[in-house]
Amino acid sequence: MMEQVERIQVPQGPLFKFGVREKAIIAIGLFATVFIVILIAGSLIPEDSLDVDLYNIFASPSLAHPFGTDWVGTDMLLRTITGLYLSMKIGIFCAVTSAIIAVLLGIAGPIFGGKIDYVISWLVDLVLSVPHTLVIILVSIACGGGLTGIVIGVTVTHWTSLTRVIRAEVMQVKEMEYTKISRKFGKSKLFIAREHVFPHVIPQLVVGTVLIFPHAILHEASITFLGFGLPPHEPAIGVILSESMKYLTSGKWWLAFFPGASLVLVSMMVENIGRNIEKIINQKTAYM
Repeated sequence: MMEQVERIQVPQGPLFKFGVREKAIIAIGLFATVFIVILIAGSLIPEDSLDVDLYNIFASPSLAHPFGTDWVGTDMLLRTITGLYLSMKIGIFCAVTSAIIAVLLGIAGPIFGGKIDYVISWLVDLVLSVPHTLVIILVSIACGGGLTGIVIGVTVTHWTSLTRVIRAEVMQVKEMEYTKISRKFGKSKLFIAREHVFPHVIPQLVVGTVLIFPHAILHEASITFLGFGLPPHEPAIGVILSESMKYLTSGKWWLAFFPGASLVLVSMMVENIGRNIEKIINQKTAYM
């Protein structure tokens, strides 16, 4: 009698499983594509393409003008790309400078301690106690408005949360055994900060910088929308949204919809990248 061999059926899962790493790669690739397209298109758009064309004012979205035209006949697609190009440059610069301030203060406080740590903590609490929008408006007015004012205003208000995160991480690293041994061997505080502390805060620094970017461009657009940021002649999203408010009641919805939706979409894409990178860094969610 022949032995019957039972076949064990192994349940098969999905062919492609999108984990945290795969989602992060897809999000980064998608944003990088959009970012490169906007930068290239924004730098190649000639100035005369934004000239007045009174024969095409208030044209609704069509194949010739996918985003329609505005009150002077300018193509809204070109204005939106130019506005995103300017907003993204401001957002990147503000995010990087805010991150530099945050990492310097976040490491200096716990490492040097004493009055330095007290002053840094006091500055963080002071900036966080006042609404960002109000501080940006005041700084922008004090700096004379324009691009310089809005960049300084956004930069000096977006380093606080990241500073707290880095400071908390440095406080933990400071109590590690190898850090204590390094101090006993006579290593300077700058050496400890450079060799032992800074490598540990790089993940927090990367995530914090990415998450600052959407906040920076949204604050820039909101302050410009209120009239305290970039001047009206700049092709900024905030300027476009501010000017479109006059015509929304007459049914010209595309003047605000497409620029606003594009800005929110870019912000959400960057926010998604930051959240996925944060999950990769976290050991509890890194292999989900």
